Amino acid sequence: MAQTKRKRRTKHRGNAAGSIEARGRTGRKPTESERKTNLRDARQDRRSAEPTWGAAAFRAGFASIMLFVLFQIGIGGTKQSIASSIVLAVLAFALYWPLGYKFDHWLWRRRMLKEGRPIPERKPAAKGKR
Repeated sequence: MAQTKRKRRTKHRGNAAGSIEARGRTGRKPTESERKTNLRDARQDRRSAEPTWGAAAFRAGFASIMLFVLFQIGIGGTKQSIASSIVLAVLAFALYWPLGYKFDHWLWRRRMLKEGRPIPERKPAAKGKR
């Protein structure tokens, strides 16, 4: 009779507790220099990426939520009302978002110039395009 289940191609290894672990790397082990260059390249790629508005919005959102929580537990003196805490958090977000992006962009440009890397040109916005 034909087999109904497809056979697995790799072997699963169980540990003493009975859980199954996936196989690790099966090829040759990377040399020390290969491991260091991979880590160094990954860190360099991360640092050389241009800042985004989304990342700045995430940080501003986190900071404004923390500000809301701090106002609600009474860190600013007396406990604030929820409405005033929300208004202050929204105002903080509106202030932190563009300032955070501009500060990140300024640091990024400074790092690129210091490393001698080219700064990509910005494309002008298309006028009248819908």
